[in-house]
Amino acid sequence: MTDQLFDALIELADDNLVLGHRLSEWCGHAPMLEEDLALANLALDLVGTARALYSLAAEVEGKGRTEDDLAYLRVEREYRNLLLVERPNGDFGHTILRQFYFAAFMEPFWSAAAAGSSDARIRAIAAKAAKEMAYHLRHSGEWVVRLGDGTDESHRRMVAAVDALHHYTDELFVASPAAEAMAGAGVLPRREAMRAEWDRLVGQVLAEAGLTAPDVPWPQIGGREGLHGEELGHMLAEMQYLQRAYPGATW
Repeated sequence: MTDQLFDALIELADDNLVLGHRLSEWCGHAPMLEEDLALANLALDLVGTARALYSLAAEVEGKGRTEDDLAYLRVEREYRNLLLVERPNGDFGHTILRQFYFAAFMEPFWSAAAAGSSDARIRAIAAKAAKEMAYHLRHSGEWVVRLGDGTDESHRRMVAAVDALHHYTDELFVASPAAEAMAGAGVLPRREAMRAEWDRLVGQVLAEAGLTAPDVPWPQIGGREGLHGEELGHMLAEMQYLQRAYPGATW
């Protein structure tokens, strides 16, 4: 049970850390100052959740590792994040759609965990994360509509973003053995149980934006097994550089 809880926490932490780092890459490059600040704050929310999850995972593991060890001293194949969150930023439309897809899953997931997890520590993390995800969902959803129902150029870019990213979304609902075990024990919500709400939220926003989700006969999965695209390796090389160049460095 301890090993399965550790693995399930690592999956969630990796999702948040990788997506948080991706959003941080927009700092100084967003299309307007207000959105530059907004994306940085979304990134901080995600990294903060990752820290809480890594710290709990380290406590559960009981081997003396810290949140920094789990974030910075694992190699690419040891990461268990969704493929969706590691996708390159692309243009602003791709970034905002990726955030919307993720938030549309995590808001109901964390809400369910906050209300019903059998582990008080997870309830506490989930209660804070659910509030943050509600904002992420509203912010990104409004942008999807604004861009999809905007100019011909913004609509074209959002169509391209949907076509590029939608086939990564099925992995949101795929439960690893660890996640399935934690759902059975009442520690975490069952991922498949989020599908109806995700379909409702995504369908509503895409329809309002004038966008259509494509059929996905062959969804892209494998992140939970450590099977990633080369983009994650490049990202980790940058993110982990300081810790690996100066082991044990602290502020």
